[in-house]
Amino acid sequence: MIHTENLTRKFRDLVAVDSLTLDVAEGEVFGFLGPNGAGKTTTVRMLTALIAPTSGTATVAGYRLGAEDGRIRRAVGILTEVPGLYDNLSAEENLRIYASLYEVPDPATQVQKYLRLLGLWERRSDPAATFSKGMKQKLAIARAVLHEPRVLFLDEPTASLDPEAAQVVHQFISGLRRAGRTILLCTHNLDEADRLCDRVAVFKTRLLAMDTPARLRTEFFGRRVVFHLREAPTSLALEVSKLPFVRDAQAIENKLVVALDNPEEANPQLVRFLVARGVDVLFVGELRRSLQEVYLQLVKAA
Repeated sequence: MIHTENLTRKFRDLVAVDSLTLDVAEGEVFGFLGPNGAGKTTTVRMLTALIAPTSGTATVAGYRLGAEDGRIRRAVGILTEVPGLYDNLSAEENLRIYASLYEVPDPATQVQKYLRLLGLWERRSDPAATFSKGMKQKLAIARAVLHEPRVLFLDEPTASLDPEAAQVVHQFISGLRRAGRTILLCTHNLDEADRLCDRVAVFKTRLLAMDTPARLRTEFFGRRVVFHLREAPTSLALEVSKLPFVRDAQAIENKLVVALDNPEEANPQLVRFLVARGVDVLFVGELRRSLQEVYLQLVKAA
């Protein structure tokens, strides 16, 4: 649904986006992660045909960037970092303007649908100027999806939202995914990206890494299982580390932390090994590293 090849954008002597090549599949929620100034917003502006690339090529929803820009703009929806609403108009009037621009059939039904989905229907007649920052953000999201775009670009969709409102937006994004929409999500909320995205790309002017959150964590940290024991003999970690399916083992108080390539297969064998040596296993859990730890390592190295 989105394909780029060596996509580059320069502003005089500054390279904002350097030779970006990626593919985003139809129906995928794709996280685009990076620090401020990394070039994420510039990338989104190129892919939505708002600015032209300096070099490289891209297709969005099957349309070629630079040759079919008008079709790209009709096929996508975009939530910018700053909502950019008409403050003196009501929420309903704001959406009706965009429904008219996109020639949305039955605009009244569409406007009502998305105002209700995002919890704004009761405030539909109020000027946008009276809305909180979070409510303005939700209204801007409604505007981005009003014309049922095939591809949706969301730049920090939960910025300024309280936890309850953010949960509404998360559920809304999950619903769009189930409906088969393709979503490119720019966010600084790494937990949000971990829970919502099928794959993520870490980006700082150039692409640093791209994969599923789970595979990125495994690639950087491996998988470690924690065996909580009633008591850990001093020699236990050394014995366990000699097993052929164990990469490493460490004893920390009454816990045994074991690095394994395939815990689902190795855990039962390891539990049997421990029980055979008279060790009481209280419970077993996986030590989960966060996507944020992967992200920080990548950005620091870059």
